[in-house]
Amino acid sequence: MLKRGAGGEAIRPKFAIMNPELTTTLPPYQTASGAVDIMAHVMERYFSNTEETEITDRLCEAILLTVVTQLPKAIQNPEDYGARANLMWAGMIAHNNSCGIGRIQDWASHHLEHELSALYDCAHGAGLSVIFPAWMEYVVKHHNPDRLAQFAVRVFGCQMNFSNPEETAFAGIRALRNFWKEAGMPLSFSDLGANENDIPVLLDKLGIDNHTEGNFVKLDRNACEEIYRLACIKH
Repeated sequence: MLKRGAGGEAIRPKFAIMNPELTTTLPPYQTASGAVDIMAHVMERYFSNTEETEITDRLCEAILLTVVTQLPKAIQNPEDYGARANLMWAGMIAHNNSCGIGRIQDWASHHLEHELSALYDCAHGAGLSVIFPAWMEYVVKHHNPDRLAQFAVRVFGCQMNFSNPEETAFAGIRALRNFWKEAGMPLSFSDLGANENDIPVLLDKLGIDNHTEGNFVKLDRNACEEIYRLACIKH
């Protein structure tokens, strides 16, 4: 089975009425999975090599901070209308590309996750909670730790180490994992029910021999394999 995105104006509504009350019956796991996807859609845009993006940086950070504060409320009290409304609004902005205007976006983590969903029939957000931090661990060692350090400081309040921004970046990755873990999300292949022995299958389905993934860092097959293997580590 293959999982591929289908985008474009053909499936984009011209008008939609969004009612947070219709989300109150979602189980906590699905609520958290949706919140992870909201954050991931923002982060795919946030981790960009485009310069002078202050407005969209701050917009991205506002959405991420909203999810960080509102998701625990929605899980603790599923009928918390304010929490549900804030998450729904965050999701709308995260998915309508407002925070991606004028910047080159990445999307490697989404494509890597799609193969997990296809092979294991896992929730998309659950797969992203496994893949995205692993992607971050890979790229921070290869390119621009300052961008990930900024994420750590502005979203999770980590202390900036100006002499070693990579240390701050890893603190942000740990904070992200801890937040998703507290929400009940998986953090590794084994948590998800995935098998490390299937990594060659995942790579073949990704078709990575014929192209690279992502833009923040261009990922070849070896890089994608390393990210999948990082995702196998228990946290």
